[in-house]
Amino acid sequence: MSETRGHAANEPRPRGVRVEARDLTRRFGEHVALDGLSLAIEPGEAFGLLGANGAGKTTFIRMVTGCLLPSDGTVTVDGVSPSASPSAVQALLGFVMETCRLYPELRVRSFLRFIGGARGLAGARLATAVDRAIERFRLEGAATRPIGNLSKGFQQRVSLAQAFLHDPPLVIVDEPTGGLDPLQQTEVQEILRELRGRRTLILCTHDLHEAESLASRVAVLRQGRLVAVGNAKDVLSEGEALDLFRDSAEVGA
Repeated sequence: MSETRGHAANEPRPRGVRVEARDLTRRFGEHVALDGLSLAIEPGEAFGLLGANGAGKTTFIRMVTGCLLPSDGTVTVDGVSPSASPSAVQALLGFVMETCRLYPELRVRSFLRFIGGARGLAGARLATAVDRAIERFRLEGAATRPIGNLSKGFQQRVSLAQAFLHDPPLVIVDEPTGGLDPLQQTEVQEILRELRGRRTLILCTHDLHEAESLASRVAVLRQGRLVAVGNAKDVLSEGEALDLFRDSAEVGA
């Protein structure tokens, strides 16, 4: 498993994978959605990806997951290209989309068993993984209920639970607390905070306080270009971050 350089021998080594983009570009006709992005996310790092709507965040994530091919440049996950080996990369990651895409007619436990099976889990491993996910995301009271009958908050918990079933070294979460009440937001943030140093976390969010709380480093995209990257507290200092977002909003990104 990959590890960060210079990690002290007496400290637990971070579990996770390295994600690296080099001159990554994606065009849709004449529109450039991502423009020459070069970026490295280290194993075990909690990394925040910020930007206004249309800044290029989703485009980047879709290329990391192998759902979209680059127009130019490369992106790798643990040294593997999602374009060349999408199945190998998808086995390394769990993905939580901004809009829950679940099967409303399935009951929670049945849905998680279905997803776990699709991830290659079976028998006792599958049963254990499902039980662990239900407990971690406090879904015990909803385990036998149809997903379509759950509140948005509980549906978000189910979406998070499915991403952790196969214990992936890379977790990508897009707007994890959107639509949740304050208590649910706190619970989800606490779970994500526990991942830091244990696996690689890429967090896409519009909430600057959430990014500063959960991420050690952040990057800001504007009109497909990287305009800031660094320590979360430095980049998200009052005024600077607002200027970055205000500029992108003014040009309609």
